[in-house]
Amino acid sequence: MGIEFETVLLFGVFLVLMVAGLPLVFALGAAAVIGTYFLWGPSALHLAAIRAFAAANSFVLLAIPLFIFMGCMLERSGIARGLYELMHKWLGGVRGGLAVGTVIVCAIFAAMVGVSGAATVTMAVVALPSMLNYGYSKHLTVGTIAAGGALGVLIPPSVLFIVLGLYTNTSVGKLFLGGLPAGLILVTLFVLYSLIACHLRPAMGPALPPEERASWGEKIRSLKAVGFPLLLITLVLGSLLIGLATPSEAAGIGALGAMLCAAANRSLDWKAVSDAAQTTLRLSAMVMWIVFAANLFTALYTAIGAEDLVRDALSIMPGGRWGVVIGMQMVWFLMGCFLDPLGIMIITAPLFFPIIVSLGFDPIWFGVLFVVNMEMAFLTPPFGFNLFYMRSCVPPSISMGDIYRAVIPFILLQAVGLAIMMVFPELITWLPNALL
Repeated sequence: MGIEFETVLLFGVFLVLMVAGLPLVFALGAAAVIGTYFLWGPSALHLAAIRAFAAANSFVLLAIPLFIFMGCMLERSGIARGLYELMHKWLGGVRGGLAVGTVIVCAIFAAMVGVSGAATVTMAVVALPSMLNYGYSKHLTVGTIAAGGALGVLIPPSVLFIVLGLYTNTSVGKLFLGGLPAGLILVTLFVLYSLIACHLRPAMGPALPPEERASWGEKIRSLKAVGFPLLLITLVLGSLLIGLATPSEAAGIGALGAMLCAAANRSLDWKAVSDAAQTTLRLSAMVMWIVFAANLFTALYTAIGAEDLVRDALSIMPGGRWGVVIGMQMVWFLMGCFLDPLGIMIITAPLFFPIIVSLGFDPIWFGVLFVVNMEMAFLTPPFGFNLFYMRSCVPPSISMGDIYRAVIPFILLQAVGLAIMMVFPELITWLPNALL
């Protein structure tokens, strides 16, 4: 059998199992086991256990449950509400100010939690009723919360960057540093869009009436809300940047810091810790099983010659080596409409990254491009995770169609940001190269 036939067979089994209703992890793992059995016989099945053990034995993976626990504790600590009230007081008097404040709070929260779901759901609970109450367009309200929440996978500490560093043998610290300017680029685009759209169409995001605007004394007093978040971000990212901690150790610092923040806000009790621990267990188990299954799948596919097939397929793209890069972005975007970002990464990264390095591109820059693509995947219909997070939080008057329409401008802004990072790679690489 040729590699082409084996590719069709392997992915065919995977898609059939997905259509049959199996979760991603079982569809991937079963396709890998079936493929291994029929290609190499039953004696090769012990390789599955060896690959799973090798994947589970990585020290880097310890950071994942710690960062997830950190996010879960912060979600319950009341920090997001305090940050939103801060932005409400400082920016409420500006057209579109609440939308701008929501994006900024999402960015700050993303720098503490490392996952998208916590930021999205928390801000939907905090910001959505307030923005709708003050007459903001439902599309702008939903769009800013969904897009702002998606920043959690890009702005460090990001769980996706940790797994990406593990699977591509690249520095997690450098990926974190590359994600910072990338996140700032997207935050800037979201903020500019909100301000310009509300300036051109004031009804989309009216300014607060004068009698409801905060005084200077209230604004100054509200600044205390930013103290704990800045301290926690400094502890986690600062310990990484100056080399005092590995990503796993920094995650431990963050988890302890999140509990101290909750204690300071008088929201640390046994129920909060228990709920956070249970959520961490569920999410961590999901991530680990996807890691195991996708590891088996990519190991099998790589062994039968996938890298040569992918290289040959991408070589027909016009535009030389840049055509290859653009082709990979298109593949990621299409996969992001239907598959889990973690699964996409573990399936494609071992195939794409060696090709990129052989073409002379910086793997850190390319890794950031991948995560920007996966941030888009959180918004792209029909299966963007943040679309369903928002559906669970919005009032009945906002339909799923409204949510789809709300995110379209922000998907386009993410595409613009991706293009800027591709045209000017120094925007991403200068900070990692300067500090590490």
